[in-house]
Amino acid sequence: QVQLVESGGGLVQAEGSLRLSCAASGRTFDTYPMGWFRQAPGKEREFVGAISANGALTRYGDSVRGRFTITRDNAQNTVYLQMNSLKPEDTANYYCAAGRRIIFGDDPEYWGQGTQVTVSS
Repeated sequence: QVQLVESGGGLVQAEGSLRLSCAASGRTFDTYPMGWFRQAPGKEREFVGAISANGALTRYGDSVRGRFTITRDNAQNTVYLQMNSLKPEDTANYYCAAGRRIIFGDDPEYWGQGTQVTVSS
């Protein structure tokens, strides 16, 4: 069982930066690939990115590639999403997720509650 709690969301101006954190509980955190998804009102859930269990492999969605970076600290049971050059269209509720095959595009097994990111123009 993995429990996930996101933090770091808020209001930021366009072209600004924000870093989200996701704290995980459970002894098996370092065996799980982790990912971030987002969902804006009236839109479908969107894959943001994922990172392998050892942090060596990352994968990003087309809309964020080159602007967002996922890292993890297995000693701290935490995964991060660094968001740079933010755009108003990045406004969404951001969810942390964990899953054995998340980096291959499969659905996650565990979800956090989400944290809101709002980018003003």
